[in-house]
Amino acid sequence: MRRLPPLSGIEAFVQVARTGSVKAAAESLLLSAPALSRRIQGLERQLGRPLFDRVHQGVLLNAEGEALLHRIAPALDAMVDAIDATVGGAEIMRLRIGMPPLFASQQIIHRLPDLRELHPTLHLDIDTAPHAMARVGEGLDAAIVLVRSVEPSLYGRRMGVNYVVALASPELINGPHPIKTPKDLRHHTILLHRDMPETFDEWRDAMGQPDVEPAAIDHMDSGQLMLEAAAQGLGIAFMLDSHLSEWDDAERLVPLFTKKIASPYNYYFTCRRSAMSVRAVRLFHDWLFEALEEDPAS
Repeated sequence: MRRLPPLSGIEAFVQVARTGSVKAAAESLLLSAPALSRRIQGLERQLGRPLFDRVHQGVLLNAEGEALLHRIAPALDAMVDAIDATVGGAEIMRLRIGMPPLFASQQIIHRLPDLRELHPTLHLDIDTAPHAMARVGEGLDAAIVLVRSVEPSLYGRRMGVNYVVALASPELINGPHPIKTPKDLRHHTILLHRDMPETFDEWRDAMGQPDVEPAAIDHMDSGQLMLEAAAQGLGIAFMLDSHLSEWDDAERLVPLFTKKIASPYNYYFTCRRSAMSVRAVRLFHDWLFEALEEDPAS
């Protein structure tokens, strides 16, 4: 039988790959950074190929490393599960995670039965209060945030690419001031989320209409309220295409225009880098991105 690499080297590799930081991985394994690096180098020598690209600010997982992580991480997690079950039985894991309420209702809640079936001991405390990224590590283990970018000190992984859509009720579109071109917005109120204040500015620039001014701009702090307000004809909501795809009453809201404009804001999963070694965080993170990959429309 072919001799396997030392488990210590595999564990070191997986931790660095998941945290994106040698320092954070070393801290989680109670090792010095040089000791952890030696373990990874030993694994690379035995495999006969590098798993990371060495860059000025640290290491980046290369294609070989990505493939190995995809194959080996589930097996390592299964070993941990087996050992935990043997030693102490199943214990409840609790994850305190923040996320916007609209994302929670559209993207998470209906998927939780699958998560419960896969990881029955993982329980979520979902926090929908604002400013989740600022509370990561201080009340929250992790967060899903809608931002331009994640703070450099945190681990962040983007959850797909979103596009800006202008949403309005059919009655508004065909009313006294019909909407045929972006210039027609001058007769209408637009609705913006307080956490996405630059959405309209960047949208009109990308549309080649930087001078278009709406009749008014109203701000809301709830995506669900924005959708309902637009459906009631109170204005044109500038939101993400994913919000429309999960809206359950397509006849009340329709998108305006056809040009696809990339959103300056996207959803990210974020946590402290060291938190990626916490089992509850890691299990939810891996499950979430696998679920999103299986359902690209989301």
